[in-house]
Amino acid sequence: MIAPFRSIIRTGNCVNLLFTRSLKSDLHIKWVRPEKISCWDAKKSGDLTPLSELDMTEFPLEYRNSEELKTANEYVRKVFSCNFMGRRFATQRFRQELIDKVKSNSLDSTSCEVQIASMTANIRNLQEHYKLFPRDKSSKIALKEIIDKRKKRLKFLRTWDYKKFEWLLEKLDLKYHPHPTYERVERKKSLRRLTSQWCEKVREQKLAEYRDKLNNEKEIFFKEKLESLEWIKKEEIECGAPQTITDADIEAARKQLEEWRALKSNKE
Repeated sequence: MIAPFRSIIRTGNCVNLLFTRSLKSDLHIKWVRPEKISCWDAKKSGDLTPLSELDMTEFPLEYRNSEELKTANEYVRKVFSCNFMGRRFATQRFRQELIDKVKSNSLDSTSCEVQIASMTANIRNLQEHYKLFPRDKSSKIALKEIIDKRKKRLKFLRTWDYKKFEWLLEKLDLKYHPHPTYERVERKKSLRRLTSQWCEKVREQKLAEYRDKLNNEKEIFFKEKLESLEWIKKEEIECGAPQTITDADIEAARKQLEEWRALKSNKE
């Protein structure tokens, strides 16, 4: 089918309308380009849970074990809280909480698990920051670099110690995405694939319709079979010919008819 459309050509101060014609697609499918997932998105980084809500009333790491602050008055505690000193102190507390989940001992600060936990805290913090300030390009670059570094560490840990790798993913609530094989997004290739799926769907639909048609004719077939067997046996007896149809054959045909009727009534 030919569908006309107009395109506008601007020449100087004049506007010319150019009428052209093209063939309209008669395909039964529609191809939509897949949405591109950003490099900083949690779907691509593998973070199953976002940054938890930070408790800004807590004390920073330097003062969390201070005995004086526990007995200080309300105003002093407010001055030394994360809400007064800044958000980065609350983020440091969150980072330390993740590290405490995976570190092997109290002096562990350089192991692969601790580094991955620290990167995870930074990634989740920067993801929340970039949602609020999407024009902050430096944060976006830093976020992508940290995600790539963490993915590299996870790949090495997966090779060295797979049990620890699985344990770490469970503790930090992560999902490991290996580097995918590159596949160029092409419209023609995708249309061929979708057309093949559509043809398979049409084939299955026609087979299902033909199967239903045969099932609807089964009762008539079994009934005619029973009548034919009874007529053949009767004719053989009247003609004195050797009997080829036994009573067992007739009973088997009658049983088939009764079973099919019972099955059909149960379906209804």
